[in-house]
Amino acid sequence: MVIMNQFMNIPTTSISDATSGLNNLDSTIKPLKETYKISGRAFTVKIPVGENLAVLRAIRNAGIGDILVIDAKGDTYRAIAGDFIVGMAKTLGLGGIVVDGVIRDILGIKQLDFPVFCKGTTVAASSKHDQGEINVPISCGGTTIYPGDIVVGDVDGVVVIPQNKIDEVFRKSLAKVNADQERSESILGDPDKVRRYLDNLV
Repeated sequence: MVIMNQFMNIPTTSISDATSGLNNLDSTIKPLKETYKISGRAFTVKIPVGENLAVLRAIRNAGIGDILVIDAKGDTYRAIAGDFIVGMAKTLGLGGIVVDGVIRDILGIKQLDFPVFCKGTTVAASSKHDQGEINVPISCGGTTIYPGDIVVGDVDGVVVIPQNKIDEVFRKSLAKVNADQERSESILGDPDKVRRYLDNLV
């Protein structure tokens, strides 16, 4: 739990660098508000296109702070949830929703101030006929995600950290943050240092 909270202070860009860019979700999956930041364990959902019954089951079964990660097959016609469903997720203490798909009732969801990362919005609702699956390995945004993996998201996008690499990725990403800060402080603001730095590169 401590490390998950600490990931909240690390940019996804640094985490991506620490994982060699291998676990980034598709760049079209973005937060509804630029200020949203998430870090928590993935509670995975796999649904057929146009269905969302499994999303409701997941909200009921997920734990406090869990991030609902939904494989909606990239569908952008039917929404996996609207403001009422997202409101239930917030009420039960979930940490956020990430979906390879779209939502609707965007103004209502923004008013909830609950972090949702998605491909956009639509007007069409989903059906509730197929059960789908929860807490199974999925592919979301082109990345394999297992239940319990760490999901971190911010304005730049979403990154997944495999459970067996959490400590390693945390150390590497923190080192990247520190190295970037030291570089900026030592070079930026001084034209001569910038020129020398560029000369060494080009």
